[in-house]
Amino acid sequence: MKRTLIKIEGIVQGVGFRPFVYNLANYMNLAGHVLNHGKGVEIEIQGPEKSVDAFAQRVMNEAPPMAHIIKLEEVSIELKSTRGFSIEKSMGEGEKSALIAPDSDVCKQCIRELFDPQNRRYRYPFISCTDCGPRYSIITDIPYDRPNTTMGRFSMCSECRAEYESPQNRRFHAQPIGCHSCGPRLTYRDSNFKPASYTDPLEATMIQLKRGHVVAIKGIGGYHLAVNALDEKAVHRLRELKKRDEKPFAVMFPSYGALIPFIMENDTVRSLLESHSRPIILVEKKYSRLMKSASPRNRYIGAMLPYTPLHHLIMSDAFLGAMIMTSANNSDEPIVFKDEDALEKLGGVADAFLTHDREIHTREDDSIERPMSHGSVVLRRSRGYAPVPIMLNREYPSILAVGGDLKNTFCLIKGSKAFLSQHIGDLKHKSVYEALGETIERFMRLLDIKEVEAVAHDMHPDYMSSHWASEQKMAPTVAVQHHHAHMVSLMAETHQEGEAIGIIFDGTGYGEDGGIWGGEFLVGGINGYQRMGSVSPVPLPGGDKAIQEPWRVALAILGGIYGPNIPRMPLSWLIELSEDTKNNILKMATNRLNSPLSHGMGRMFDAASALVGIRSKITFEGQAALELEMALENPVEEGYPMGVVENDGLPILDFYPVFQALVEDVIREKPTEFIAARFHQAVVQGAATVAMRLKKQTGLDRVFLSGGVFQNRYVSDRLGQRLREDGFTVFRHRRVPPNDGGIALGQALIAGQRILAGKEK
Repeated sequence: MKRTLIKIEGIVQGVGFRPFVYNLANYMNLAGHVLNHGKGVEIEIQGPEKSVDAFAQRVMNEAPPMAHIIKLEEVSIELKSTRGFSIEKSMGEGEKSALIAPDSDVCKQCIRELFDPQNRRYRYPFISCTDCGPRYSIITDIPYDRPNTTMGRFSMCSECRAEYESPQNRRFHAQPIGCHSCGPRLTYRDSNFKPASYTDPLEATMIQLKRGHVVAIKGIGGYHLAVNALDEKAVHRLRELKKRDEKPFAVMFPSYGALIPFIMENDTVRSLLESHSRPIILVEKKYSRLMKSASPRNRYIGAMLPYTPLHHLIMSDAFLGAMIMTSANNSDEPIVFKDEDALEKLGGVADAFLTHDREIHTREDDSIERPMSHGSVVLRRSRGYAPVPIMLNREYPSILAVGGDLKNTFCLIKGSKAFLSQHIGDLKHKSVYEALGETIERFMRLLDIKEVEAVAHDMHPDYMSSHWASEQKMAPTVAVQHHHAHMVSLMAETHQEGEAIGIIFDGTGYGEDGGIWGGEFLVGGINGYQRMGSVSPVPLPGGDKAIQEPWRVALAILGGIYGPNIPRMPLSWLIELSEDTKNNILKMATNRLNSPLSHGMGRMFDAASALVGIRSKITFEGQAALELEMALENPVEEGYPMGVVENDGLPILDFYPVFQALVEDVIREKPTEFIAARFHQAVVQGAATVAMRLKKQTGLDRVFLSGGVFQNRYVSDRLGQRLREDGFTVFRHRRVPPNDGGIALGQALIAGQRILAGKEK
């Protein structure tokens, strides 16, 4: 006989782990108990030695689908005179380090019950079990028990209580359990957020959607604004009401089968759409003009499938073949998740509200992914992924890193785990800035982090995130260079150490020389870096205004190539430009008057987009570069001639020969898709050339590709392929965003390493 204490860490609370252990132990005729505590799950198991050993192995191999075991530790202990196996009361004392499960979609068994007229939960909008449903968005404390969730206020009826207490039931110890009698309820409200006199809130919602109206629907992580996606007039009206002229909307389809008429079929896309995380997937449309209002000037559509019972009920209506489901907020602001904010934030936009009385404790946007040649890449990490940690190669001091200003996320390190937050938003908005502080406080409480040893932030002194860090008195601050953070975030995600080459392409990042970086070739690692190459700078006439109006950068480049004698080009923005305006911009650029120089690769894409005549002004971040990529249809083998010059011995990509050749093709009225392809290929060829120089110079053959430009599928795939052909081992992002949504991870590790190095001294 043998008795073993098994301590398990990972995502093992709120995922049916204790019921699984209970049933397995009884099936194997073993005695003991299981309980939740602050670090995870603890099991005492007793029986014949072979059976106890087999039990531990089966726990590892047969855990519930939402569980993720990170560590399992076995210790032999003294035998006890106990019989049977039980689930004991959770232990709330001691350090809290248990991992919180992310919110999940609805499992197949619950879906069957949802649409079974004989089931007592038939059409119950909050059906869930131990294998599915909300977790992170409703939890208020650890351990994960019903009183520590927003379901705590709902008293279980006798039938739900019987299921909850029955080891043979699928809802044994399922904390969000409820039904029509005892669980949360839907309420239909009018445009003034007052309850309206409809017997069936779902029926009232469908009436509004069929009329082409906008309905604000409360989900797991917040409200969405919904309209019928196949009603172009309704979608256009939503754009007007939300003041969102051209940025793509996400579209929810009832099933993958319903999506097939709209997209290029793809088994990878199907598996991603139907995964537990249920993210928005960027999928190529069959025809570029399909769902024009949902994703204008875009060959892709952001598709998603229902991930809550409420979504499934709405989408089951035969009328609704597809539904716009966009975050209920103003552009780049946090998603609305509190009922008391709904009328203030959404009044004048929503014609009606479909809400419920289960509180959302933590707001979450939908996650976004894009399939690429090396796998699917998370572009926005939120619902379904947060707060699952990134496992680190060693333990670090407790660090808080507050990320950047755009696509803000933050990161908390605890031991060997890095917790990257859900998407917060654009910190220029006061509400987002406030949300950053609120979410950090909530994270620290859930992770039981009472203090940190450093607060890491971007080196840019004017970033709002840097201001937030400087205002805190919790710990010393550590400034981290933007592109170094990008590189280390990818090294952390891929568990790589040592020296390597980093190719970091993005729009804007504050350089150590005070300049604007963004097309960087770095050599180094977590301990530091050297800037070993860059991109030739271009002027930004008007500063930040040039980012919103790429024609300014394009005009400055034309002036740099041709001087004042700019050739006639078939570009509407150039033709419509007055001589005074043109001359003023050229003077600003030439004399460096309010025209800082930018090395940003993103600015090169913006300028190319304007020079081709695709996008001269933008309405959302990255629009010009995105539409340039969308114009590309077929790849080419030869790009425009990229110059590589030396500056203080460092290779610099000179884009002026590229732009000159591009302009000549525009004048010859070559096809836009051909010009776009040659520009993209020039970037790939130029980057590969510099990487090879650095390989010969340093002997390093690992290369890390990070930065927002690597959201571009062509650049990511083609450069990755070219570098592999040149003998490099190539690393690219998968679970951490390549854009600024991932830099907090890099900031945290760099700061943690500096503290460790200081202690070792």
